[in-house]
Amino acid sequence: MKCVSHGHSIVALANIFPASEEGDELDSFMYQTVGHDAITSISQCMEVPMFRRPILRGKSLTTEMEYEKTKGDEVEDLYLLLKFIKTKMPHVNAVASGAILSNYQRTRVEAVCMRLGLTSLSFLWRRNQEELLDEMIA
Repeated sequence: MKCVSHGHSIVALANIFPASEEGDELDSFMYQTVGHDAITSISQCMEVPMFRRPILRGKSLTTEMEYEKTKGDEVEDLYLLLKFIKTKMPHVNAVASGAILSNYQRTRVEAVCMRLGLTSLSFLWRRNQEELLDEMIA
């Protein structure tokens, strides 16, 4: 809820999940997929729409720190999901992600947001993990 405490309104949730034949956990550089089946409950509790897209590519083809659009890379699934959300909800202007320590994940979310004219919000970035956990369970 760091978005709200920083003055933002949460208007929708987005989730990337493994295609059914992949199982619940992917060997992905970009996505953490365990528990993806519970995410719709969060959307219902928050009373905001949920947009989901299966991970169709499932592989990191570009592993350099700076991401550039790469056909077939798993990051492009995120791009397609956010692009779809923008068509359904044109007033969306930012994306909040949960990256804490991964430059790899953060820079990819930023690259996708930049391509779509969205602001990337990373309120958890470089937070002390013990303090963050205490806040989450309080």
